Formats: sequence, structure tokens, C-alpha cells
Amino acid sequence: MARNKVMICGVNTSKLPLLSEEEKQALFEKIAEGDMDARKQFINGNLRLVLSVIKRFANACENADDLFQVGCIGLIKAIDNFDRSLDVKFSTYAVPMIIGECRRYLRDNNAIRVSRSLRDIAYKAIYTRDILTKSLDREPTVDEIAKELDIPKEEIVNALDAIATPMSLYEPVYQEGQDVLYLMDQVSDKKNREENWVENIALREAMKKLDERESNIIRLRFFEGKTQTEVADEIAISQAQVSRLEKNALKTMRNYLK
Repeated sequence: MARNKVMICGVNTSKLPLLSEEEKQALFEKIAEGDMDARKQFINGNLRLVLSVIKRFANACENADDLFQVGCIGLIKAIDNFDRSLDVKFSTYAVPMIIGECRRYLRDNNAIRVSRSLRDIAYKAIYTRDILTKSLDREPTVDEIAKELDIPKEEIVNALDAIATPMSLYEPVYQEGQDVLYLMDQVSDKKNREENWVENIALREAMKKLDERESNIIRLRFFEGKTQTEVADEIAISQAQVSRLEKNALKTMRNYLK
């Protein structure tokens, strides 16, 4: 991919036109008279606006082409409904329309169905958080958002959790050199206790192939269900070292059990 060149829906976004306010006003005059070519020109001249909006949904794991097309629908709706008599810039009116269209698309295509009431609370909380962030010049607390909306903070937390995008257990959370720590490395295993392992004689024999430190790490991680961070604190080494030693130990055990 060439530098500064991003293809979306077959369009080279680096070559999208940009209209001045004077050009927008002139085109709106023609659009009001039913000029479809002017309408098409106005749409093309605002595709950069759509592109800037869909970047907000970069973590939604949706195809960029699909989101771009949905954003274009929001742009067209904004053009058709914009009241020029209001003292408002078109972009100020269009951005919420495009965002709303994208959110509806993501909501309707979400594999996990969330109730309408929960979604409404979540979107109100997000909007209020943005407003409070600007007015307070800092990120507001859940209590402050709850007070502003007059909604119990427990409902706000539940609503935000409901619309959150699930993360893969293999999502990288930290990297030091070649050692990558994944989300699953931070999850405690409270069920996989020692009594479930000692019944397997072969596994116990495999652990005898480990040195004392590796054996200790395996015991803490899988017998006692501790995270790599907890293990690192207990044996006084870095989390990256725990990760590396754990991988080596598991590899040794797998080779023995083959």
C-alpha cells in the first residue's frame, strides 16, 4: 500500500475532494433547485468527513468498507434534512447523523443482542462523559455521570459493559523484546487446582523434567491459579521473564508427554 493511500470501497481516500464553505453554499443552492449533479458533487466533497467519523469506530472489528458505506448513508440523510436557515455549519449537523447511522449498524449487526433500554443508557452515558470531559477538563467518574443523568451508577456500568466489544484472550497487552504478554496471561484460573492434576501420573513425571524455578512457576500458575503478575511479584522477577520461563517449561513438558 502506497504511503498516504488508503483504498475504501475502491476509492483512493488521499484524492477525495474538499469543498470550501463558499462551494458548499453554491452547491446547496443548486441542490434546492433539484440539480442531482450538484448533489452528487456535494456528497463526493464530504466523503472526507465520513472517513474522519468512521475512524472513531476503528475498534469495532467491522469491515472499513461496510462502515464507510453506512457513513455515506448518514451523510446523504444529513444533506436531505439540513436546514440552511439555521446558523449551523453543515459538518456540525452531519457528524451526529453519520455517527448515529454507524451506531445503528453496529447495534443491529452485533452477534450479542443488547436490550434497547441498555443501549439507550449506554449511549447517554457516553455522550454525557464527552460533555463532562470538556467542561471538567478531565475524565469524569461514573458517579459524576450517574448524577448528571440521574441514573444509578450500577445501571450505567451494566449498560456500558453490555455494549463493550469482547476482547480476544490472545489480545497482546504488553511486549518486551520478543516476549509478548497476552490477555489470557492476566486471567487467574481458580478452578484448575492441584487436586485435578495429581491424578495424572504422566504429568507429574513431566514436571520432574523442569528445573526448580520452572517447576515453581508451573505450580503457582496452574495449581494455585495465579496470574503472571502475581507470580512475578512472588518470586521477584519480571513478568516478561515469567512468561518466557512458563513457555519453556510447557514446551519441555509437551515434548516429554509426546
